[in-house]
Amino acid sequence: MFRKRHPQVGAAPGTLVIPEDAPPPRIRQILYSVDGMHVDRRIDDLDDLEEAPGSGVSWVDVQGFGDERLLVELAEIYGLHPLLLEDVVNVPQRSKVELHDDNLLIVLRMVKVGDDAEITIEQVGIVLGEDYVLTFQEKYGDVFDPIRKRITAGHRRFKEKQADYLAYAIADSIIDHYYPALEVLGERLEDLEEEAVATPTTTVLQKIHHMKNRLLNLRRALWPQREALHSMVWEPNTLVGEEVRLHLRDTYDHCVQTTEVIEMYRDMISGMLNTYLSSMANRTNEIMRVLTIVSTIFIPMSFLAGVYGMNFKDMPELKWPWGYPMFWMIVTFLAIGMLFFFGHKGWLHPQDHKQDEPE
Repeated sequence: MFRKRHPQVGAAPGTLVIPEDAPPPRIRQILYSVDGMHVDRRIDDLDDLEEAPGSGVSWVDVQGFGDERLLVELAEIYGLHPLLLEDVVNVPQRSKVELHDDNLLIVLRMVKVGDDAEITIEQVGIVLGEDYVLTFQEKYGDVFDPIRKRITAGHRRFKEKQADYLAYAIADSIIDHYYPALEVLGERLEDLEEEAVATPTTTVLQKIHHMKNRLLNLRRALWPQREALHSMVWEPNTLVGEEVRLHLRDTYDHCVQTTEVIEMYRDMISGMLNTYLSSMANRTNEIMRVLTIVSTIFIPMSFLAGVYGMNFKDMPELKWPWGYPMFWMIVTFLAIGMLFFFGHKGWLHPQDHKQDEPE
């Protein structure tokens, strides 16, 4: 579940709430331009930040919020509104797109699949300016290496486009990385469905509820992003050009597709829960069937044992020389006869019993 960090009641707007265990910021700047200029370096001092060259673009990536002073200073350098900085630092925020003076704030949820196939969700704050893009992440690591490689390789589209195309590429990368996560969840759902039918134990029930919570978290992350991307596509602003809007339509379509897959998975998990309950009911019925058969077989035996166990003086059968062996012959015959009758009716193995099909 997402747990939002709130400032204290009565705190001034724009107050930053940074946890004590927040990692120190790692800042990386990438500069590129149409003439082929490319700079990729780590920034240890904000004085080392450079402006975008001529018709070029500057991408400043901030990972880690452990230094409030540095974050505030960075915001002052780029003229970020205090409320904008609050939205990118006090995570998580609802995915949205907001225009702040000369900056466009884009808040999205990034999904990462670890080496152990564990899925994590993290907020990414994207600030789009006229010739720069700022990205903010609470933790180290992201899904933007393919973008960095394309910039390093001098990809034509990046050299010819402005900062809005870089912001689009980052948003598109975030949405596209939902597909591997959904693929992992799909495989787990298939395995879980087999377990729910074959071995419906309490452990399987716990796995079903855990998967249900994961899907709920993904749905919470995806639904607001649809609205955010929709507003970027259809609400005009001077920072996003018409050509980039065409690309954003494709990203919006991908977001809709992933949302539909999440809804399909949620239907599957609901059906899986019903399958689990049905399997448990079937197992209970099987146990009751066996107990009923055993009880039914012993009913006549108990009746005979009860009759001849009474302490009446005049019971001729008790004086018969072969009375005791005859008693066991009778109860054995009854038991075998009832088992044969149950088997003929298909009650011993009902799954193998085929009823006559109607003509």
